[in-house]
Parts: sequence; structure tokens; C-alpha cells
Amino acid sequence: MMSSAKIKSVDFYRKIPRDLTEASLSGAGLSIVAALSMMFLFGMELNNYLAVSSTTSVVVDKSSDAEFLRIDFNMSFPALSCEFASVDVSDVLGTNRLNITKTIRKHSIDKHLRPTGSEFHSGSTTTALKHDEEDDEEYGEGSVSLNGHNFDRVTHHYPILVVNFFAPWCYWSNRLKPSWEKAATIMRERYDLESDGRIVVAKVDCTVEVDLCRRNHIQGYPSIRIFRKGSDVRDDHGHHDHESYYGDRDTDSLVKMMEDLIAPIKLESQMNTSDNSSTKLATGLKRPAPVTGGCRIEGFVRVKKVPGNLVISARSAAHSFDASQMNMSHVISSFSFGKTITPKVMRDIKLLLPHLGLSHDRLNGKSYITNPRDSTENVTIEHFIQVVKSEVMTRHYKIVEEYEYTAHSSLVHSIHVPEAKFHYEPSPMQILITENVKSFSHFLTNVCAIIGGVFTVAGILDSILHNTMRIVKKVELGKNF
Repeated sequence: MMSSAKIKSVDFYRKIPRDLTEASLSGAGLSIVAALSMMFLFGMELNNYLAVSSTTSVVVDKSSDAEFLRIDFNMSFPALSCEFASVDVSDVLGTNRLNITKTIRKHSIDKHLRPTGSEFHSGSTTTALKHDEEDDEEYGEGSVSLNGHNFDRVTHHYPILVVNFFAPWCYWSNRLKPSWEKAATIMRERYDLESDGRIVVAKVDCTVEVDLCRRNHIQGYPSIRIFRKGSDVRDDHGHHDHESYYGDRDTDSLVKMMEDLIAPIKLESQMNTSDNSSTKLATGLKRPAPVTGGCRIEGFVRVKKVPGNLVISARSAAHSFDASQMNMSHVISSFSFGKTITPKVMRDIKLLLPHLGLSHDRLNGKSYITNPRDSTENVTIEHFIQVVKSEVMTRHYKIVEEYEYTAHSSLVHSIHVPEAKFHYEPSPMQILITENVKSFSHFLTNVCAIIGGVFTVAGILDSILHNTMRIVKKVELGKNF
């Protein structure tokens, strides 16, 4: 059996009796300095161990969402009616999607950006409408011309008022004019204003009655509006809630529409409130007209990861727009690319990279306001956006994808109908950010190195200092050494 003496022979830390040791002021000072150094270096090492570090590299984009990119947005247009507001997407590969409605919601808003009702369903604005054949047939002026002085009086007096808001320069207004006047003549012969008086077919020239058309939020020509007398009268300036007609514009279709409006109204009750709920037109031909001139557009679109355009403008296959009067001013509440990241995940990511996430919503809260009255030319507002994808891999989240972008905006004057245009250009490269996981054993090794290293260095310094002071004393005493 191995004796205790043999075991003691392998002791690395042999003890010197305390009586044989000597304390000194220099040694005490070095000991205090060494202890403080150990504490300071230990704190630095612990802070480094707890700190989050990462490695950044640039690689070819290998997204999990394949070749498509999602764009989420929420924008308010105080001077663009929801009636004609259209969201279009195009790209360099030839993709051209017009008037996207499936993932888009529209809400009428006032000039202060406050919603004025429920979601606005505008329906299709790209379907061609039927008109009478163009010929040289003579037709009379069957409709009644209205202006700002007699409009309210006529609206309050007759049960049904059907008005054509037109512009003489408009191609579609001129296509509608013959059938409108023919239909007005037929209705006047069937329902005389003096003896019957249940319906009035009228027209308003918007190049003359500018304020009247603006008051009724007319932005596209021609616009056919249906006004009813009765319980729908509003207190706000005596306006009526009214509807827009989007059906065919040939004479027969117009006459049928007007006959359907008159059918529920009895002759003897023409001066009383009409029962509007019984008036039915074919689905899609008649919808509520916007009660305000603004529109908030929100939703998302999926686009290919190639340079392209997201365009918001007034669009219709059977209406014309006065470019000089269109105002595409807008306020961007939110505009982002890719999947939505929850606030908790974003906070965790910012612990890794504080600067990350600062540019994923760069356009949020920005306002772009123009006034077409300041210039004879219309103004298109363009935004040039370059998109870069960042992919983050952390200990807690296997992978987080985030898109950041830069945006530059400009105003462009042209002769075309103004637009709000977003030019986006996704980068083919992506930034890969990986969190570096630190080993606890490496931390313990560094702590031991700090303690041992400081202790050893302090011992060497103490030995040097002690021997130096001893030699100096011998020299002073005249002794050899």
C-alpha cells in the first residue's frame, strides 16, 4: 500500500512555514494591485462572454418564399376617390396586373384622413360598356341643364333625379351624349314633368360648374349619378346620399334603368317620401357613390423578385380624367416588404444587431402633398426603392427573414394622368447574419489564465523589487554583493 510520504512527494504546492516568511510593504502594494487587476480583467472577460457577437456574410439570395416578394402597404389619398382608385403591378418580365382587388381594401376618407363609412366596394373599372352605334342621326336636347343655382332645388323637388356629369372634351362623354339625350326625350314623353314629375333626366357641364362637380366628388367623366328625394337627405349642406350607375350606356339600357327606378313610385305619391328599398337594379349596375373625395388603400400584393412598379392611380375603361385636376397627394402609414415580424422577435434581433430593422419601414409616416392649382401640369409622385434581404440566424430563432430598403422620392410633371408610382428593385444578393455561440469552457479557461497570469506576473515583479531594494541597502552600507 502506497504510503502518505510518497503521496506527498507529488505535491506541487509545498508549504513554507509562516515563521520563515517575511511580509513587506512593497509586496502588500503589489498584492492589492494584483487583486484589483484580477477583478477588472474578470469583469471584462465576463462582459465579453455575455455580449452577443455575430458574423456577417453576403451570399446569393436563397429565400424560402421562392421567387415572390410580398409588399404590404397602407396609404391615404385625400383627393383620390375610391370609385376609380386602382392598384396596378408590372415588372420587367412583362407581368401587368391591373386593378387588383382580391387582397386590397378601400375606405372613403375625408380631407383630414378620417374614415367616413365602411369598406368601399368599387367593382370592376376595366370592363368595356355598350354604347349606341356612332351615326349622323339627329337628336334633340331632351335632358335638363343644371347649375349650382338650381341643382339643390331640383334635387329636393323630384323623387328621382338622374344626372350626367360630363366634360365636352371627353371622348366617353361625347359617346354617351346621343344615347343620353334620346333616353331623356323618351322619358320626358312617357313621364311629363308637369303632369307626372316622378323623374328628371339632367346633365351638368363640369367645365362650367366646377364647384358643383367638386361638391359631388366627380373625378371621372362621364359620371351618372342617381339622386332620390326623401329620407336620405343629409344635413350637411342639404346634400343627398346618392348612387353611381355603372351599366351599359346605349339608349335601351339607359331607358330600362330609369324605368326600373320609377317602377316602385306611385304617381299619386310623387311628392311624398319614396320607398327606396324596393328599387332594384341588376347586380353591379348601381352602387353607392363615394360620400367624400378621398380614399385609404390598404392590403398587400405578391410580386416577382425582379425590378417592377407598384402604381396607384385613377383607372377606368369607360371614363376620362382631367389630368390637370387630379391630385395624387398621399400619406404613407406603412410600407414594407416580406413577412411581418412580430415586435418580440424584432426586439430580440436588435439585441444581436441594434442597427437592424431601422430601414424596413423607411417610408412610414411620410407625407407627399402637391397642389395641382399651383401648376398647369399634373404631378406624378415617384418613389425609387432598392430592397435588400437580411437573414438572421440566432440561438432562439432558427431563421428570421427581414427586408430593408432605401427610398428616394421625386415629383414629375407630365401630360398624362398623374400616379403614385413605386419603383422597386430587389437585390439578387442577401446579407446572412449568424450569431456566434461562445463556449463556457473557453470562458473558464480565460478566467484561469487571468488569475494565474496576474499572480505570476505580480510574483515576478515582487521578486525583482525585493532584490533590488536589498542590493541598494547593501551598497549604502558599503558591503559587497
